[in-house]
Amino acid sequence: SGSADASLSLVNVMSIDNNGAVTMPLQPAFGAYAGTQDNIAASTWHTIVFSNEFFDQNSDFNTSTYTFTAPVTGKYQLNNSIRMSLDSGAAYYHTELATSNQTFRTTNRTNAFLNADAPYYTFTISVLADMDAGDTAYVKVYQAAGSVESDIHSDSRFSGYLAC
Repeated sequence: SGSADASLSLVNVMSIDNNGAVTMPLQPAFGAYAGTQDNIAASTWHTIVFSNEFFDQNSDFNTSTYTFTAPVTGKYQLNNSIRMSLDSGAAYYHTELATSNQTFRTTNRTNAFLNADAPYYTFTISVLADMDAGDTAYVKVYQAAGSVESDIHSDSRFSGYLAC
């Protein structure tokens, strides 16, 4: 069967249908969504609580630590979309997708909202990250100054898959 492990067969690891579509049921891929985090503290980092999965094909995402762990070395497509209610008094917000090898950051200056809080604002990061087996990835947010009234909404998402 071409496998070093006689208990595995190529049928279980990969299939190609008559149209040429390839599926690999053990390929690392996950999608998680957040629980609501209300009134986050200003001037501190907060890990986004991705405590729910809508899929986790290879069981590599931990809903207790909100962290993806790469099972094999490769390039991983990682994406996050964080929807928040923002405080107009904040100077800016950082969002980070942090991996063991590199941190990817967005910075948004939100004091341009002036006299009104923004009830719906979305921060996104999409990267092709180099990860070694055992490396981790998670998402966090930082509010610079302002009041304790920003909320992270439950329709925030974090997903990823092994690209190559």
